[in-house]
Amino acid sequence: DAVYPVDSITENIYADSVFPLVESVLEGYNATVFAYGQTGCGKSFTMQGINTPGSLQRGVIPRSFEHIFEASSVAAGTKYLIRASYLEIYNESIRDLLGKDVKATLDLKVIENCFFQI
Repeated sequence: DAVYPVDSITENIYADSVFPLVESVLEGYNATVFAYGQTGCGKSFTMQGINTPGSLQRGVIPRSFEHIFEASSVAAGTKYLIRASYLEIYNESIRDLLGKDVKATLDLKVIENCFFQI
């Protein structure tokens, strides 16, 4: 977990917080990058960034995809199943940002037992 100041470079955020997660994904684990903050604080910019090759401000999503696909292409004899979700939770509405209709909201499914709710 980390908090970064407004003048942070996305390359550094990726190296510090996301790169280790992607490495664990390549070892077969699941990972989540959760960007949280008030409207306008840079969550989308951090995730998407500036889409220019070599830019220090390329987002963590394109950096992650590049990392995963480069690693999987050189792993001879290893098969990968790659899945990704890109969700936005805003004012208690959930949207799938990789879906065909990014304005459509998703239903929130609550699972509960005697100890907790998810």
